[in-house]
Amino acid sequence: MGAGGRMIEPAVDDQQNLLERVPCSKPPFSLADLKKAIPSHCFERSVIRSSYYVVHDLIVAYVFYYLANTYIPLLPSPFAYLAWPLYWFCQGSILTGVWVIGHECGHHAFSEHQWVDDTVGFVLHSALFTPYFSWKYSHRNHHANTNSLDNDEVYIPKVKSKVKLYSKILNNPPGRVITLAFRLIFGFPLYLFTNVSGKKYERFANHFDPMSPIFTDRERVQVLLSDLGLIAVGYMVRKAVLAKGAAWVMCIYGVPVLVVNAFFVLITYLHHTHLSLPHYDSTEWDWIKGALSTIDRDFGFLNRVFHDVTHTHVLHHLISYIPHYHAKEARDAIKPVLGAHYKIDRTPIIKAMWREAKECVYIETDEGSKHQGVYWYHKM
Repeated sequence: MGAGGRMIEPAVDDQQNLLERVPCSKPPFSLADLKKAIPSHCFERSVIRSSYYVVHDLIVAYVFYYLANTYIPLLPSPFAYLAWPLYWFCQGSILTGVWVIGHECGHHAFSEHQWVDDTVGFVLHSALFTPYFSWKYSHRNHHANTNSLDNDEVYIPKVKSKVKLYSKILNNPPGRVITLAFRLIFGFPLYLFTNVSGKKYERFANHFDPMSPIFTDRERVQVLLSDLGLIAVGYMVRKAVLAKGAAWVMCIYGVPVLVVNAFFVLITYLHHTHLSLPHYDSTEWDWIKGALSTIDRDFGFLNRVFHDVTHTHVLHHLISYIPHYHAKEARDAIKPVLGAHYKIDRTPIIKAMWREAKECVYIETDEGSKHQGVYWYHKM
């Protein structure tokens, strides 16, 4: 039995029928039902506990920096060439955790005080070359319009008739390698600078122009503040280049930031791209159906490094202000209520990334379906 005595479909939390479509009908529960199922302490945000994770991650990041800066230059060339990629992966991973905490600040999940959240988030995201307030506001729009083909802010797939020629040319194994590499390396910067894969506006939109149509009038001053934060970080990077050289800065700082960008794109791509997930036009979309049209993923040991954002994403789209240290408990509490509306894919990440790139090329409605406003992924 579900909330209010309604029958709830069994949760799809194993790997049977992995690609079976999630229900696209209105769910038999409300957001209030889900909140009632979650223990009350899961909604508590502790600035002390949240700060512990910031300090923990920064200490680990400093240890990685110290080891790389002190010992890699002493290694013989063949070993140094192996050590640097290992450092980039480790440092990029822990800094992705730092980025995730900044993301929590944007959702007011760090503390009970908005000014504390915004201060911490601004510092953390600026240090990783993310415009905190600008991204906070566009990301809020994404949460408000998830999987709406008309109003979602990002990851809006194309219908078959609008698939570009280059996508058709690259629809083969070598082309997919090129496409995935390009997406992981350049996807986030291109989204910030050009709004690629985002909502179409009447004029050019990006995350650095305070007058961009992405933002409302009351948000424009904070967008400018985000720009100033990045300029300040850029100035410090320039000072480091003058003092230590461009190669040192790139190896110690630049490449790990690129790894953060790649992980962010990979995580969000896999959360929103799956054969089982629908997209909706304005005739079918409503908020809870859109929020449920996401999927959890299993990144193995990186789940913990990324503060569990990878396998609590469905919960996050439903109740985004629950802090990460309560997210797993809250997710498990609502799974019986969600029933078939919850799905997790534990496919190894590299395999999953390749499968989605191959199978999820465009979206179309099902011919003859009564739900002509519901779109599903297809391959070429």
